[in-house]
Amino acid sequence: MKKILLGLIALVVIAIGGFFGFDLYTQRRITSAVEAAFDQVRAEGGTASHGRISFDLMQRTLTIGDIAVETGTQPPFRLKAANVMAYGVDRSDTSRFSAASLEARDVEIDATMGDKQAFTLNYKMPLVTVKDFIGPTGVRELRKSASLFDLYGFGLAYLAGVSASSITAPGLTGTIKIATSGAEGSSGEYTYSNLVLDNIKNGKIASSKSDGVTYTFNSQAAGKAVKISGNLANVVASDIDIGALAAIFDPGKSSDDRDYRVYRHVSAGPYEVTSTQGMKMRIDGMTVDDVGFTPSRMQLPALMALIPPPGAAPPSPAQARELMDRLANVYQGIRIGNTEMHGLSVETPQGPLKLASMRLNLEGGKIGELAIEGLDTHAPNGPVKVGRFALKSLDVANFIRLSAQFAGQKPSPEQALGLIPLIEGVEIKGVTSPYKATGKPVNIDVLSLDWGQFVGSIPSRLRLIAKMAAPLDAADPRQQALVAAGIDRMAVDADLGAVWTEATRAFALEPVKLDMAGLLNASAKVSLANVPREAFSTSAAESMGAAAQIEAGTIELVVHDLGVIDLAIAQYARTQNVSRDEARNAVLNSIKTQGDAIGGANPDATALITAISQFIETPGQTLVIKLTPRAKVPALQLIELLKIDLQSALAQFKIEASTGL
Repeated sequence: MKKILLGLIALVVIAIGGFFGFDLYTQRRITSAVEAAFDQVRAEGGTASHGRISFDLMQRTLTIGDIAVETGTQPPFRLKAANVMAYGVDRSDTSRFSAASLEARDVEIDATMGDKQAFTLNYKMPLVTVKDFIGPTGVRELRKSASLFDLYGFGLAYLAGVSASSITAPGLTGTIKIATSGAEGSSGEYTYSNLVLDNIKNGKIASSKSDGVTYTFNSQAAGKAVKISGNLANVVASDIDIGALAAIFDPGKSSDDRDYRVYRHVSAGPYEVTSTQGMKMRIDGMTVDDVGFTPSRMQLPALMALIPPPGAAPPSPAQARELMDRLANVYQGIRIGNTEMHGLSVETPQGPLKLASMRLNLEGGKIGELAIEGLDTHAPNGPVKVGRFALKSLDVANFIRLSAQFAGQKPSPEQALGLIPLIEGVEIKGVTSPYKATGKPVNIDVLSLDWGQFVGSIPSRLRLIAKMAAPLDAADPRQQALVAAGIDRMAVDADLGAVWTEATRAFALEPVKLDMAGLLNASAKVSLANVPREAFSTSAAESMGAAAQIEAGTIELVVHDLGVIDLAIAQYARTQNVSRDEARNAVLNSIKTQGDAIGGANPDATALITAISQFIETPGQTLVIKLTPRAKVPALQLIELLKIDLQSALAQFKIEASTGL
């Protein structure tokens, strides 16, 4: 029994000795692996140091204290941490490092960009926790001339190669300093709270969440200190592609034309901003869906390299054009399925502004629609409301490129016209604004203008829809007749369309509808034949040469009197100081006299004069006129005839005219 007991004691002693021996071996192996990573930084020209390294074999816990790393790049990148602890370490695969949990405390990162440290960043995180971490061993080499963008790309590329069930940071504080050659610089500080990244795997992050970010930014403007403070709450993103984000910082991806979805959905809000200049802003919420990038067009380092550093001389026109072209490429490399901001309110010293919502989408450098709704603001003469304003399409990328051509020079008319095809239309609804200082409003129910089917930079299809009303101004001589007749407000409902068909070379004004409430409504159809493509040229000589080929087509006009005839007769009576009956008879006699002179040899013209006379003689009539060319009538020749010989001009047409209630 005693021998058995002594044998057991011996086994325990051997086991304990073996354990501590293995523990010491493991400790040395772990220390050697850590030192190898630090040696790699030193070999690349940087400095790297650490405090005590310990490894608890029973708990499989690795602790490294007082980490300080500075890269050999210019400018340098610095990283500090009070200690890093890895729990549940697994070193069975020497090419990977695995741990059930990682904790880094008092982490601090410094980075700079530009000459003389013109732009500096500092990040501080009291605690970072990573669960179920698996990542490569060793450190990827940084280029000696690494910029801030290289550092971002470096960090994203490393993150794309690791996996973790979560990464959390209860707090992250960043500071920014921007120095200039003068005394006016700027600086800011921002703090994220409860930052959580979930399910990092295969270069993707399932979701990113933060309770919010607060910031302050201080700057100098014209010798005055300006402070802006903000608070953005509930920042959430889902389905994040880390590899795609890294690609836009990677020069090696400059030929990658694939489209990557970077975010499936991003939301945040409310967002509040205040400034010492008396501005307060709040946005209730923001959402962005289906965000994508094309790496070949999103090379941010190449773009930023073209931007002059603070305090440098302004770029030359050639440099400005190159910069704008790069910026246009960036817009073409961004895809946003939809973005929406709602519940905007702004308080300024000039008055408040509210906006219910703003929406846009972007693809291929084009905004499909930019719409704002529910605008409520204040102008000097009173409140202004806009129910909806929308640009139906805006080619941002080519707008930037064309604008770049104007750098250092005034655009020619042809260059200015080149901007028109970049917008497909404008729509305004539900507008109320003050008319001068009268206290009376101008109302726009609908104002919609569309154009397209471009021949060069000139649209060959137009459509205008307008429904609006405005008070009349008694001080305006052109409106005094209406005011004298007791009309103090004018409402207009118009629908005007024009289209050219290249196959038939026909041009038509249709529809043409006009309703002036209380006065008249009218409709018309006007056509032109043999309209060549060159008629839409921006060259005046070419356009005028083509105009000689254009022929007049059928013209139809329908006018319904709602009071305009009585108004015109009353105005004529006032100017002639006669009664209305006398004024009407005088007008009819004048028409008859002109008709006798014009229509003697043209029965159609006589019928036209008769119909016009009946229209004026009896209020509330409808006048219908149709002119059909008897043969080919050159449009320019017809215009000249109308100036000098009305009878000959009318003789070119078969005329049908009638009146009816």
